[in-house]
Amino acid sequence: MNDKPPTAVVRSHVDNKRRLSLIWAIPLITALIGGWLAWKTLSERGPLITITFETAEGLQPNQSHVRHKDVDMGVVQKVGLTPDLKRVQVTVRMNREAESLLTDKAQFWVVRPRFFAGSISGLQTLFSGSYIDLLPAAKGGEEKRDFVGLENPPVLQSDVPGRTFLLKADRIGSLNLGSPIMFRDLEVGEVLGWDVGEMARSITIHAFVREPFDKYVHDNSRFWNASGIKFGIGGEGLQVHLESLRAVVLGGIAFETPDDPAFTTESTQNHAFSLFRSEDAADSSTYKRSVPFIANFNASVAGLNAGAAVTVRGLKIGEVTSVSLVYDRTLDNVVVPVHFTLEPERIALLDLPTDGDLDTRMADLVQRGLRVKLETANVLTGQKQLAMDIYHDLPAAKVAKEGDAYVIPVLGGSTDDVATAATNLVNRLNDIPFASIGKNLDQTLAGVNALVNDKQLGQSVTALRSTLASTQALVENLNHGVSSLTPRLPGMAANLETSVQNTNKLIASLESTYGGDSRFSRDVGRMMSQLSDAARSIRVLADLLSRHPEALIRGRTDQGVQ
Repeated sequence: MNDKPPTAVVRSHVDNKRRLSLIWAIPLITALIGGWLAWKTLSERGPLITITFETAEGLQPNQSHVRHKDVDMGVVQKVGLTPDLKRVQVTVRMNREAESLLTDKAQFWVVRPRFFAGSISGLQTLFSGSYIDLLPAAKGGEEKRDFVGLENPPVLQSDVPGRTFLLKADRIGSLNLGSPIMFRDLEVGEVLGWDVGEMARSITIHAFVREPFDKYVHDNSRFWNASGIKFGIGGEGLQVHLESLRAVVLGGIAFETPDDPAFTTESTQNHAFSLFRSEDAADSSTYKRSVPFIANFNASVAGLNAGAAVTVRGLKIGEVTSVSLVYDRTLDNVVVPVHFTLEPERIALLDLPTDGDLDTRMADLVQRGLRVKLETANVLTGQKQLAMDIYHDLPAAKVAKEGDAYVIPVLGGSTDDVATAATNLVNRLNDIPFASIGKNLDQTLAGVNALVNDKQLGQSVTALRSTLASTQALVENLNHGVSSLTPRLPGMAANLETSVQNTNKLIASLESTYGGDSRFSRDVGRMMSQLSDAARSIRVLADLLSRHPEALIRGRTDQGVQ
């Protein structure tokens, strides 16, 4: 048994101190990490901005983000209404790296599935949710924290090199945001938008042309509206022309630059051009001179509209500018004044004076027969145009003048039109009494049928055939002797007389039906000639027998006729 008392163990103060430091190190490290995270968060946190939209569709606080080229630039913290309750105000905490992008030229819009500018975008948000996209300015701008968001994304969403030009137009037509701009059938740019001029009298379209195609835009370039599809009928049949499928859906603009050595430098940014309604109108703009004219029509000009061509020998030399109705007190009637312009430069070697001598030249041309008339440009559509030419052997006329416009005499009216002439021809055909003509023709054919089937005509032909047979037998008997001819002469004479009577009836009937120059009449004439010869032969035979009755006994001798 061990009776030794327990021994006390004394630990040093240093060991106790070391154990306490290890325990309290964990909270200290945690505090340091938390402080570092707080400092990092505060150091990376950017400014707080507000963006207003028409609607907050798809946006959620603390879930929706702001992105630029798919890089996270901030997060939505609050979604509410503006004080006037008309719009939605979105509060966004931006990252510090996005601070330099927040200028007055920055643009924001909500990315969601939509069809815009001819393409479908934002389909990825069906799974990830909507977000706000940021498009910063290329350079420059003042710092800003309150923005107005776009309802549709901008057409150009990146720094595409190129230049923007201003196109002046009376109407925007079927153009839209993103409408393509074409150059020689190549898509080289887009329509960025438009501004409405003073009192909405004009529209300025912002047209962006990408590099390197912007260098082909010179000050003499011509822009025209190339929307839709153009149909035409020519020598090769139906022709269809379109710039592109996008131009059909969204509308489009095309331009061309003539090879003019006077214009070799490129147009500057925001240079203004006129936007013509068609390519033909753009081509007409290259002619420097136009002379106004007026033609007063007293008949219908249906199918003639502003923009219709004015032609000489089938080639365009001008264009109709307006068609209206005016009451003429002198004529006490309504006339149709058609205003049109001619471009003399379209006619080679035509030298028209530009001063007061032009009045003398126009008076001379009208004196020599210069006239204008309405004609059909397209038979299928009924479109009309004006045709000018010099018509000789016309009564002398004088040219009038209304302001600067020359009043040219009109040749004929709408009755000179091919389509109208065809209509008049049809109307004249309708006036022909085809029913009466058919009835009379039926009656005539019935009379001919009755004549052909007449019993007397049949009997006459039968008797004539019998007479010819008898005459032939007589001639044969004369060759062999006429001893047995005398008893048959009375019957032959009677048959001959009956045949002649029937033949006379037949000739009278045929003469009344067919006339004296018909085939049947000629055949009957020849038959009557033969009958006359036969009757003459019979008379000669009777005379011979009366003078030489012994011939019946001795027969014919070879001594000739006695």
